[in-house]
Amino acid sequence: MRPMHSKVPPEVLQHSKYSLPAAVDVILVMDHERLYNMLQGDLPSSINIVPLPKSGGVVVRSKEFRKKMRDEGVREYFYGKKGLNSYFPFNFEVSFSEVKIFKIGAPAVPESALPLGMEREDGSTQLVPVEPSKDLVYSILSLSMATSQEENLCTVSSAGFLCVNSVDMEKQTMSVLSPAPRPLPRKFLLLSEVKFMDIK
Repeated sequence: MRPMHSKVPPEVLQHSKYSLPAAVDVILVMDHERLYNMLQGDLPSSINIVPLPKSGGVVVRSKEFRKKMRDEGVREYFYGKKGLNSYFPFNFEVSFSEVKIFKIGAPAVPESALPLGMEREDGSTQLVPVEPSKDLVYSILSLSMATSQEENLCTVSSAGFLCVNSVDMEKQTMSVLSPAPRPLPRKFLLLSEVKFMDIK
């Protein structure tokens, strides 16, 4: 069962009827009448949408709290738990020529821009090349175990994660925080939306 956050982006709902696996026949919606009504209108009648009340005493965590917990999780990945076990990550430079960076998900094309009679393709798992730039600073990158671009980078296992500390456009390098020393075992990196400032 996969939970969906209460603030669901509209594009998720627009594509939900195309992206749900055929095996899905029941969706539980907890304490969200608007989402329940939107799904009722968007999904086929073969899918049973069940509204559920929220249990007493449940507290909705704020965006700030969730961000703090996420940052603590990332810090724990690189440095270990406070007072229990300490890790000592490595900082080193990676040349732009050593890696290929992608993000998953192409921007949706508006239906008005499509040729008549053509259906919009689902680009949610499409690989989009990312050119190294200053925008990568503080980004978390997943290091794919894929050995070639012909493999599906979306489903291949990840060797671990890197955090970009700085980008030098003149030297064509980026400085990364890594749990293991160089060299990187593979060259394909996937850009996440997570940002982490390595401030102790």
